[in-house]
Amino acid sequence: MTTSSNDLAATRRDALKSGIGAASLAALATRAAAPVAISTTTVAVSTTAQAQRAPAPTNAVTEPATGIVMFPDYAKAIAQMAYIWGWPMINMINRRAAITQAPQPGHLNGVLPAAPRGQIAMLDDYIEPSETFVTCPNQDVVYGLGFFSLDEEPVVIQVPDFGDRFWIYALYDARTDQFGELGKPYGSRPGFYLLAGPNWKGLKPSGITEIVRCSTSLANAIPRIFQDDTPEDKKAIQQVINQVVVYPLKDFTGKMKTIDWSKVPDIQGPKSDGEETKWVIPEKFFDQFGEAIDIVDPLPGEEALYGQFRLLLDAAARDPELKKVLVATAVDTEEKVIEQFFQWKHNGRPAGNGWNRSTNNAQFGLDYFNRTGTAKSNMFDNRPTETQYFYTDNDGAGVELNGGKSYEITFAKGEEPPVNGFWSLTLYNDKHLFHANDLRRYSLGTKNKNLKRNADGSLTLYAGAKSPGGDKQTNWLPAPDGHFSLYIRAYWGKDGILNGSWTPPAIKKVA
Repeated sequence: MTTSSNDLAATRRDALKSGIGAASLAALATRAAAPVAISTTTVAVSTTAQAQRAPAPTNAVTEPATGIVMFPDYAKAIAQMAYIWGWPMINMINRRAAITQAPQPGHLNGVLPAAPRGQIAMLDDYIEPSETFVTCPNQDVVYGLGFFSLDEEPVVIQVPDFGDRFWIYALYDARTDQFGELGKPYGSRPGFYLLAGPNWKGLKPSGITEIVRCSTSLANAIPRIFQDDTPEDKKAIQQVINQVVVYPLKDFTGKMKTIDWSKVPDIQGPKSDGEETKWVIPEKFFDQFGEAIDIVDPLPGEEALYGQFRLLLDAAARDPELKKVLVATAVDTEEKVIEQFFQWKHNGRPAGNGWNRSTNNAQFGLDYFNRTGTAKSNMFDNRPTETQYFYTDNDGAGVELNGGKSYEITFAKGEEPPVNGFWSLTLYNDKHLFHANDLRRYSLGTKNKNLKRNADGSLTLYAGAKSPGGDKQTNWLPAPDGHFSLYIRAYWGKDGILNGSWTPPAIKKVA
């Protein structure tokens, strides 16, 4: 019989709760099996003394002791790390709970894809500026969204023939790491792909192109299909996006299903206050944290963290005053640590000219700094090989960007982001969301067919609350009166993007 990682985790938890550590059990077993050597000159040898002389097992590790009375300052130290480490997972759990309340695939408040568990919904055009489900959306692609429980219910995700159009199906596990490789950069062919969890035991059904495994049962998908800004392309894209459909394996027939995403119902949801939905509530975090560590097995090297986290929860469950310490620590860590990630200088690493670039995006592993930073500032990045992100709150002189000023961003001839896919420059308000404006313009780049170039072939884009006027307005991103940030996406980057040799241009304040 094969023992799963979940079974092993349960055994460790049971041992901890009973006061017998796994290491202690291993040591006892080793000692019991050790042969007893009897001297020819000694009639009897104490078995206790013999056991004491036996060499200690080299692989024995003492587990955290249970039954301790944990004092508040120690609890604070562990609780702060638990909050930073677990923030992205609680974020995922709560997003799934909200989105999967949709009674059928549709558009939440008319602007966001939402669907029951095991399905997705697609938009039929760019996402609207009123969207507040996630920060830093873009208006270069048509989005989809859905959440799954893959051990209970593997799902089939359809891939139509996209032709030359750029597309990526970003698939995320409970840690917010991507899994699988579905998209144009991978040469994925049209067909039916089965998404399955780590403990699903079925065989590949006939007609399924490939099984894509996720390391956690909780997963979600965010398809991104490129669309340029012309009416002709909006019309042309409809046929293929209507075949981007996901459904439980039991509904698979081997034939492409079609949903007209322009005609799905609007679903009434909570009204937005103009900020991203607050997905992690500090006061409730430690009520949910046990679920997070139960559904996500430790990565190699994380076993010690899990031991401390479980000990913390066990101690707090027996001591109401200690539970209050955990809640207070969560509130304090949210303010002093998590909120700092909303500044772009605290994300990724410096990229030159005052910009930072994303690092380890969607393949975080043990990189808790960048995983939590991304979950707070711009959740659901793509892998670096799929997309590189550059972002800044400041101009080239290090002064905070403000809509009351006017700025120029000039790409020298041949120095636009080198990509196989597309690139764009997006402007966000101080909430990392679109600034609604009369031009309905939120980004400029590959999708735009009417950008004006300078006489020397360079490209200058403008940002600020005031229009630069004349022909320059075609290249203008309207900004709010207050603080804003700028954000470059480079999809399917070439060498200059991948190896870090390409540097974003300096942002020049002109008025």
